[in-house]
Amino acid sequence: MDLAVLAGHLVLYPTGMLPERGHARDTGRAHPPVLLLHGFVDNRSAFAVLRHSLHHHGWTQVQAFNYSPLIGDIRAAAELLGRHVEQVCAQSGRRRVDIVAHSLGGLIARYYVQRLGGDLRVRTLVTLGTPHAGTRAVPVLAPHPIIRQMRPGSEVLVELAQPAPGCRTRFVAFWSDLDQVMIPVETARLVHPDLPVENIKVSGVGHLALPVHGTVVAEIRRALAGAGPLRPAIEAA
Repeated sequence: MDLAVLAGHLVLYPTGMLPERGHARDTGRAHPPVLLLHGFVDNRSAFAVLRHSLHHHGWTQVQAFNYSPLIGDIRAAAELLGRHVEQVCAQSGRRRVDIVAHSLGGLIARYYVQRLGGDLRVRTLVTLGTPHAGTRAVPVLAPHPIIRQMRPGSEVLVELAQPAPGCRTRFVAFWSDLDQVMIPVETARLVHPDLPVENIKVSGVGHLALPVHGTVVAEIRRALAGAGPLRPAIEAA
């Protein structure tokens, strides 16, 4: 399935390089704006299915943040994200946003929330296949510094493991038992004593398919809607 997702994504990838259109002020009260944050060397086209699903089910403010693959530090990317969140809040007239982030994007969003005061702005952060504890799939001597920051024990991950008392953001972390990029797969679980977290195990879905699989997309909608406790495990094969 991941090969099929990759083939489809390669077709859509050029469209994700186009600039995001501006959004009008949101006068509705149903849902806060949703910001989508892609993984390494990806772009907003990775969320084509999720974006369509959210629009179809009543989310009127959904946009993506493209960060450059040339950024060499998760901290710098988190600062850029923070500035973009402020723009989204100003455009929409809302005080808080929700974020759905895939892979590396989840670490960037988490750094913004935990270390840069982003919990004031982010109501819910949903991560999909994010190496919260670091992944051994990343080479120790990787040429790109931001890749090395995804290794277990990196300075960024040590920072994220530090206390975060009073964090106001709710976290939902999807992790897959077939994730080829997370080694071990459990590294995509978020475990932190100060963070309100729901970890959801997904069975039968690879790393690339997490943002597009119908069952996962439906559960993401439930997480954003805040309609009660989520299922701790879903069968998506």
